[in-house]
Amino acid sequence: MMKQRKPWQNLRLRLVAWYSLLAGLSMLISDGFMYVEFRRTLLAQVDSALEVTAIQALKNIDDEVDVLTFDPREDSPVLTSLLDEAGVSVDLLDQNGVINQRLGDSLTFPLQAQLSPGFKTIINADERWRVYILEISPRDNRPAGWLRVAHSLQSVDTTLRDLLKHHLFEIPLILGMVGLGGLFLANRALKPIGQITQTAERVRISGDLTQRIRYQGVADELERLANMFDTMLDSLQATFEREKRFTADASHELRTPLTAIKGRLHVTLSQQRTAENYEETLQAIEQEVDRLIRLSSDLLLLSQLEQQHLALDLEVIDLSDLLAAIAEQVQPLAELHHLKFSTHIASNLYIQGSPDHLIRLFLNLLDNAIKYAANDGQVTLTALSGDRSIQVMVSDTGMGIPPEHVSHLFERFYRVEKSRSRAIGGTGLGLAIAQEIVHRHQGAIAIQSALGYGTTVTVTLPSQ
Repeated sequence: MMKQRKPWQNLRLRLVAWYSLLAGLSMLISDGFMYVEFRRTLLAQVDSALEVTAIQALKNIDDEVDVLTFDPREDSPVLTSLLDEAGVSVDLLDQNGVINQRLGDSLTFPLQAQLSPGFKTIINADERWRVYILEISPRDNRPAGWLRVAHSLQSVDTTLRDLLKHHLFEIPLILGMVGLGGLFLANRALKPIGQITQTAERVRISGDLTQRIRYQGVADELERLANMFDTMLDSLQATFEREKRFTADASHELRTPLTAIKGRLHVTLSQQRTAENYEETLQAIEQEVDRLIRLSSDLLLLSQLEQQHLALDLEVIDLSDLLAAIAEQVQPLAELHHLKFSTHIASNLYIQGSPDHLIRLFLNLLDNAIKYAANDGQVTLTALSGDRSIQVMVSDTGMGIPPEHVSHLFERFYRVEKSRSRAIGGTGLGLAIAQEIVHRHQGAIAIQSALGYGTTVTVTLPSQ
């Protein structure tokens, strides 16, 4: 039973949440910047209007009297039009800040404000005002004083509030659209993952490794993931089929000597036998037991080699010396089969490897060459230094191998001639073990054979 997932454990919802969060932050930043910039622009327009009003007001000051006042004889259309606006006020103040004359909206303008040149914003009765104060220098009969121009910011604040309301309405609406769009895109993007999950679940329930995703879509990361999953299933299926064949073959190989032993014992015990008969039976049983021991040893070694996490004990060795020692060990066996055994081994062939496993590798290859070489034939061991690699070739002048069998020779328990292989004591695992040893040394192994001419096995290992 599958465990109930919490909402935040859903990848789609997390993606949509991130989309929405990023979109919300982006809108807050952009709208906030726009709000500040718009507010600055509106204030700049008010300040500009205040400066124009102040300039026009200065032109209307009466220079012929000793009290700061506007000249009634001067009539400025620009000043008049500015003062006609609601929330605009112009004050003339003496040096002590006492108002001598006020024009414009005198009812709502705050009476008290600090006198210092420049722009400032003040609050009066919960209403914000923008104020521009200009110091008046004495001239002719005109005394010194202050000119104060003010403009109510009520319209500016109303505009900013409307803009803020628009943003507060706009942001949730856009976030909702982003969420729906994000959910659609997430569903579409994660569709291959859903297919992978369903395929994996079908494989888990049915054990059918032939299931595949076969994704057809955009060539992106998810397409590569789906293809990789199919490739993994291909590999698992091939491994499973190989293990099934191996299990069946191993069972057969183990059953054959056991059946032979049981048959021998049954026949021997069915009636009274002579001592010679019993001895003959025990010798035959001993041969079958030896074969079982070799087979179990080979199976154990192959299993260990296939476990990639088990590291080999590697050391730098001179392959020239190792091959010379192996050749010396094999020489009597070649002579026993009436074969000519020759070696061509270059010197100073240094590699990093496991001596025990390399001895097993080349003994296997030479043993096969001697077993399958024709009488009075020849077996050759050659070792050469190549480009960052070392090549070791084992050749024989035997009958050769039919082409259709060459590609299967490294399969476990595969035999070209089953009866002959058993007769000469083979377990069918020699080349499979050789291949695993070579692969664990980061090398390659290949077989070339021609009917009637013989076989050559080439092992390539990286040099040190």
